[in-house]
Amino acid sequence: MGCLAGFLAWFFIRYVLWGFYAVDQNERAVKTIFGRAERIPGKTVLDDPISEQLRPEERERYKYPQVRVIPPGGPYFKWPWEQIYKVSVATQIVNMAHDPEDPSANQNGTLLEAVTKDQLNTGLTGQIRYKVCERNLYAYVFGVKSPFVHVMGYFISILRERIANFEAPKAKTAAPAAQAGESSVVTGVSINDLRKNLRDINEHMERECGSSPARYGITLDASLITGIDPPQEVESALAAINTAHNQVSSDISLAQAGADQKIVQSRRAVEIQTLKAHGETEPLNALAAELTALKKSGPSVLEAYLRNVRMRLYTKAQRAIVEVKP
Repeated sequence: MGCLAGFLAWFFIRYVLWGFYAVDQNERAVKTIFGRAERIPGKTVLDDPISEQLRPEERERYKYPQVRVIPPGGPYFKWPWEQIYKVSVATQIVNMAHDPEDPSANQNGTLLEAVTKDQLNTGLTGQIRYKVCERNLYAYVFGVKSPFVHVMGYFISILRERIANFEAPKAKTAAPAAQAGESSVVTGVSINDLRKNLRDINEHMERECGSSPARYGITLDASLITGIDPPQEVESALAAINTAHNQVSSDISLAQAGADQKIVQSRRAVEIQTLKAHGETEPLNALAAELTALKKSGPSVLEAYLRNVRMRLYTKAQRAIVEVKP
């Protein structure tokens, strides 16, 4: 009886009292019954919008079942044949050069190397912000052995591919002379293009990694590439190229500004001369129109008009010379 009572007491404490559990606010949990995750019948990840960015050939490969997610709260109870897997869904930040399998790689996780389109081995620095996708916990807990390792490898492979094939977008509003000057200076120097278009690269990485929740159960909230450093042996040459490019751009801008100023001055001069010509011809046109109207009224009206004009001139003149007919 004593052994039975002891066994019952141990069973009660071990599997009844310890069977209660709670889930924190930044956690989600999945329950397994005899080793099988508790699933939602007839539902897979392909039914969720997170799988929209999967390619057609990938949809069957990543067809994970949807599991019942235990929300924060408690206390909950589990039987001895059930097991609870808790996962933190808090957003985390990691250096993009970090290698989960080898912390000493990439210069101790501080600098990620990539090759540009002009065969320069450049160094990248930045961060990745990620979190576990609550809508695909099966992939994170059961589908992939090391989901974070997979995501980091997936991200780095996409980033290196983008760096190797990156071409700066052509400016639509630049003048032809400026485009010709710029292309003659920086042809083949892709590091300049990368530095000028960090925002486009970051946005491209976010789009390309949009399928990671359906693949591995991890959502990449954002990637922030903060620095692109060329090799030491080309740093001075790159600085000289940048200096020459800035000088050429400055000269082109000054020439364009001078040409624009001369064009404006020429237009203004034409306007002034046009206004002067209008000012001189307007009284003559008005006089011609008036004389034409008088002539239409009759021949005596024009003679009377001429006589009045003469009389008005006589009143203003100090001396008059009159022709006397013999």
